[in-house]
Amino acid sequence: MMKDEVQNELEKHIIPFWDKLCDYDKGGFYGFVSNDLEVDKNAPKGVILLSRILWFYSNCYLVLGRDDCLEKARHCFNFLRDHCVDRENGGVYWLMNADGSINDPMKHTYCQAFFIYAAASYYDASGDNTALDLAMNVFEIIESKCVDDVAYLEAQSREFKLIENDALSENGLMADKTMNTVLHLIEAYTELYRVSSDHRVLERLKFQLEFTYDKIFDKNGSKLFVFFDENMNVIGDIHSYGHDIEATWLLDRACDIIRDEDLGKKISAMNRKIVSNIAEIAFEKGSLLNERDNDRINKWRIWWVQAEGVVGFLNGWQRYAEERYKEISESIWAYIKNNIVDKRDGGEWYSQVDENGEYAKFKATVDPWKCPYHNGRMCLEVISRLA
Repeated sequence: MMKDEVQNELEKHIIPFWDKLCDYDKGGFYGFVSNDLEVDKNAPKGVILLSRILWFYSNCYLVLGRDDCLEKARHCFNFLRDHCVDRENGGVYWLMNADGSINDPMKHTYCQAFFIYAAASYYDASGDNTALDLAMNVFEIIESKCVDDVAYLEAQSREFKLIENDALSENGLMADKTMNTVLHLIEAYTELYRVSSDHRVLERLKFQLEFTYDKIFDKNGSKLFVFFDENMNVIGDIHSYGHDIEATWLLDRACDIIRDEDLGKKISAMNRKIVSNIAEIAFEKGSLLNERDNDRINKWRIWWVQAEGVVGFLNGWQRYAEERYKEISESIWAYIKNNIVDKRDGGEWYSQVDENGEYAKFKATVDPWKCPYHNGRMCLEVISRLA
């Protein structure tokens, strides 16, 4: 039942919503839709947003076989290829103007990772070697410009000089390094290795997985640390429930792809503890809480946290055969249907709702971060896993 409902949500609601945002005039997709569903055709276009849209349509084609989705992916890739790649210094920019000119030339490792993730998937869908070449070029940029003797760097200038990491720092902290960037590098390198079988990508992916276990996994708390200084000392006391549950299935997927038995066992044991912990402390009233900052629990129900919860607990049920995880996954999907899906004409999903199910009117429907990647991927994962 959940599979049919999720597939209907994807094909009858999410895909049509994003189809309407295709910018046939200036290229790419429109970058902003307000909470009251007004499209700003002149808004800047985030490169993370565009990369996530490219990943989404590429995988809709791969899973559903829809040629219209491949065409949308091609349209998005052409904009990224023609406008968002820095041909002089390497890598991709952070933010473009609506017409494709540069708005913010920052080179953020997190953004580079999403471009790789998307370009690798698009190569798989289209067979376009240019996409694979660009993905490999950005991989080489990351490994030559975005890593120090300790770990991966974060925000840099157009010329790859370190700048403050405002983009991925939160909770009043300024982090030199983050769990979030490492997680999405793993995600990106997994996809790149899957389509390329490149031994250099494999070695760095293994490094990232070992690094996560050794430096990011809180073995006493069965969770992932979030923010770090330049030497990977933990700063702040923050627990991101959504990133934890998302990490479990992404890291399991990485180990499935690389087929390293010893590493896979170690990561799987880590993930099993994290899933159990999230089930105990973050699952409340049929949905997932957002995060803990010191002793304060943020109870906003965030769209992407719920989506990742569906996949993470479904993955837990499939791997550990614990029926409660399947029930949690189904419960979160029911919550999404009733509270997160925007049933207004022309809506998609609300960004977040409060404890009473009231949506946050101060949050946009589409912005540089709000995209079809988490909810679209949830649908694609459910369809594939329950086929």
